[in-house]
Amino acid sequence: MKVLILAAGYATRLYPLTLTQPKPLLPVVGKPMIDYVMDNLAPIPGIDRVYVVTNAKFAGHFQKWADDYATRAPFAFTVINAGSTDDSNKLGAIGDLNLVLKQEKVDDDLIVVAGDNLFSEKLGAFGEFCRAKNAPVLGVYDVGSLEAAKKYGVVAVNRDGVISDFKEKPAQPASTMIGIALYYYPRATLPLVAQYLAEGNNPDQPGRLIQWLYPRTPVFTWSVPGIWYDIGSKETLEEANRIFARK
Repeated sequence: MKVLILAAGYATRLYPLTLTQPKPLLPVVGKPMIDYVMDNLAPIPGIDRVYVVTNAKFAGHFQKWADDYATRAPFAFTVINAGSTDDSNKLGAIGDLNLVLKQEKVDDDLIVVAGDNLFSEKLGAFGEFCRAKNAPVLGVYDVGSLEAAKKYGVVAVNRDGVISDFKEKPAQPASTMIGIALYYYPRATLPLVAQYLAEGNNPDQPGRLIQWLYPRTPVFTWSVPGIWYDIGSKETLEEANRIFARK
């Protein structure tokens, strides 16, 4: 199994913090956000390689981080520079995913996760669930507020836990259950990424791929345990530090 960490954004809303440091490497309670991603994915058995896709500005930063993390991890890292220099020429998250699939000739089950996801709990059960289903899986989380849900992709599921509806940033959310940037794509579904892009669909916002995918093939959901946090501003970064310090 492979893991792809999406880390090619510029996080301009966090300037000046992210002028010289990528958002996933900003510390929360003393360790980089991306460490929370890897520390909690690490219990999933069978991971043998982690790809980190980033941009020309921060490729060196992530290479340094990967070299350090690899000294205490049982898998290898490959940092991929997608080549962008700012928001105007980036490929978008789904474009970055497609680049890695092609460039690295990925032919394996794949977990895709945003590098700025903050998880408080281990995700070993996510790996078990994905293997058992052998179908696309979306991590979901109850944000507890309809107002908060407006910022995300809102998910409805049927009795089997399969997505029956997915609306990206709805003005009037039907629930507080959202899809987060934690995805599983079994090997057989990877060619659909190129098909999605070939049809001219939006290459950014990884949830849009799920929105396109679920009417075509069953997409299961898995509820993320504990605390999940999304950092988009200096205020939410400060709040995350308070929350995870208590944890």
